[in-house]
Amino acid sequence: MTNNSRIALVTGAASGIGAAIATRLAADGASVALLARRRDRLEKVAAQISEAGGTALVVPADVTEPGAVAEAAQLVQERFGDLDLLVNNAGIMKVIPFGDVPADDWRRTVDVNLTGVLTVTHAFLPALKRSAATRTTDLINVSSLAADRFMPGMAAYGASKAGVSYLSRALRTELAGDGIRVTNVEPGMIDGTELADQFTAELRSMVDELRTSLPAVPPSEVAELVAYVVGRPREVNLPELIIQPSKEV
Repeated sequence: MTNNSRIALVTGAASGIGAAIATRLAADGASVALLARRRDRLEKVAAQISEAGGTALVVPADVTEPGAVAEAAQLVQERFGDLDLLVNNAGIMKVIPFGDVPADDWRRTVDVNLTGVLTVTHAFLPALKRSAATRTTDLINVSSLAADRFMPGMAAYGASKAGVSYLSRALRTELAGDGIRVTNVEPGMIDGTELADQFTAELRSMVDELRTSLPAVPPSEVAELVAYVVGRPREVNLPELIIQPSKEV
C-alpha cells in the first residue's frame, strides 16, 4: 500500500536505518524531511531521493538541542505543512563495560537515544494531533533488542533503549484518543549502520566472527517493516515489533 499523501520526518536520516527508512517512504510517495547533524550526509540522501523522483527536505539539527529541534519543526511546517508520520531513529551506542564508561559518554547516550526522542516528539506533537483529526497519523520509535536482553558492555545503551520502549507504550495509551498510532520497533543485529563504528577492536572482531554464522539484517528490511506498519488501514495499529536474524546463536 502506498503512502503518497504522507508528510514524514525521519531522525538519524544521514545513514543506516534512518536513510533506508527515509528512502523507502519517499519511494512510496511521501514527502520526507531528513533530520540529522551532518548536512553533507543528508544532502547525499536527499539527492538520491530526488534522483528517484521523490521529495526530500534537508533539516540539519541535533536532537539533543531543543532550540534546533524547534527550528526544524517550524521549517517542516513551512515547507510541507502538518506532519503525519514521525520516525524517531537517531541513536548512538558505546560498547564499554559500565565501570569504564566516562560519565560524559553515558550522559550523551541517554541525551541522544532517549531525551532526543522526547524532545523531537514534543516539538512535532501539535502537528501530529492536527493531522490525526483528518488522516492516518503515525509515531514510530526505533528502539533496540538491547532494551529487553542483556548484552555485555551495553548497560547505558540498553537502559536508554529500554526507556524508548517504555515511552512508546506510554505514548500509545496517551495518544490513542487523539488518533495517533504509536509503534515501537526493536531491531536486533542490523548490518550497514554506523553504530558498529563505535565498537572496540575486540568487540568488532567478535561481531565479525559472529556474522559469518549469523548474517545481519540489512537496513532495507527495517525500512520495509516501517513501510508496512504505516501502510495499514487507519483503524489498525501494530504496537510492538522485533526484527532480527532468523538464526539464533
